[in-house]
Amino acid sequence: MKQSLKAGVRGVFALMAWPLALLSLFGKSRAGYLTGAHLVALGPGILGDYLRCAFYRWTLKECSAECRISFGVIFSNPDATVEDGVYIGPYSVLGRVRLGRNAQLASLVQVLSGARQHGRNEKGELLTGEVGEFEAVEIGANCWIGASAIVMAPVGEGSTVGAGAVVTKAIPERVIAVGNPARVLRSLDETKQKL
Repeated sequence: MKQSLKAGVRGVFALMAWPLALLSLFGKSRAGYLTGAHLVALGPGILGDYLRCAFYRWTLKECSAECRISFGVIFSNPDATVEDGVYIGPYSVLGRVRLGRNAQLASLVQVLSGARQHGRNEKGELLTGEVGEFEAVEIGANCWIGASAIVMAPVGEGSTVGAGAVVTKAIPERVIAVGNPARVLRSLDETKQKL
């Protein structure tokens, strides 16, 4: 019964999000996509979560119906994947990203589209437009990314990134990484052995 009710609610919100998805040409029109992303970011409460999920199911590369996308969350690029069980905390901003099954992101997390998004000319002046290197950043299944972390490189499956950490290099699987720049503090397997 509960699953049927959820499916019905998702269907209603899919219909509500459809005009915004159409405006964005289902993620193909950058201006339309960003307009829709900013509008759905402001939907309050659980109903807003359903609206964001519905919009991103229409517009992202892939987005599971079984996820939570909280208030203020914006995907700046539709080339993103959200798998089952993902939770994204309030006010997070995500670029080109692949969020593995059951990945959990706390509030104010930023996942950039790599570390080299801004190009410079021979004089060192910033180039305008999207001329840098945009990479897809993967956050593995069952990862926890702490509040206000900034992620610019892949995070291996089952790892934890501490609050406020800045990930500039790949983090291996099943470790705890903290700091700026983020460094591996210890393996989760070592922590488990001590218990």
